[in-house]
Amino acid sequence: MPLATHSSRRHARAQAPEDKRELILRAAIKLFARRGFFNAQVADVAREAGIAAGTVYLYFKGKDDLLISIFERTMREGMEEGRKVLTGVTDPVEQLRVLARLHLARLGEDRDLAVVFQVELRQSIKFMEHFSSTLLQDYLKTMRNAIAEAQRGGRFRQEVSATFAAKALFGALDEMATNWILSRKRYALAGQADDVVDLFVRGMTQ
Repeated sequence: MPLATHSSRRHARAQAPEDKRELILRAAIKLFARRGFFNAQVADVAREAGIAAGTVYLYFKGKDDLLISIFERTMREGMEEGRKVLTGVTDPVEQLRVLARLHLARLGEDRDLAVVFQVELRQSIKFMEHFSSTLLQDYLKTMRNAIAEAQRGGRFRQEVSATFAAKALFGALDEMATNWILSRKRYALAGQADDVVDLFVRGMTQ
């Protein structure tokens, strides 16, 4: 047993900083989702990651920083993937459909991450303010630009604010993700993306 412990510690020390950071974030996602953010401690995250508690503080200021880092990393990855999948997609309605599928697919493939995003990040005003910061605004801007383009092309109603419509579409996708977490049924979350967009498009064209 001691040999296995020493080996795991040597492995942890040998990991590159970015790998260690990812290891800690994955452990934090799992614990925050299953125990709740306020019930989990930094020491618990370290134990789950198989490292010393002090090591966590080499990469993060504390538990709050862990939660904010999970949000920022996930949003950045989502934005990067969004830019890739939208490459070559010129139709604004199809852009919305692609974004909606990506939104639900990313949450649907990692239930722990979905719980952190849909529940734990919203437990305090402080985190909600951060959740509504620049990264989310950039995400909403991508939706808003597609909606505005559809309006300029005469496909969507002009009297509806593109910003308002983008928030409404995001809200619908957000609710689908929350419902998926709370449901006892197991189904593919991404499968609801087209239905949400179809309903949105009908509302914007009537």
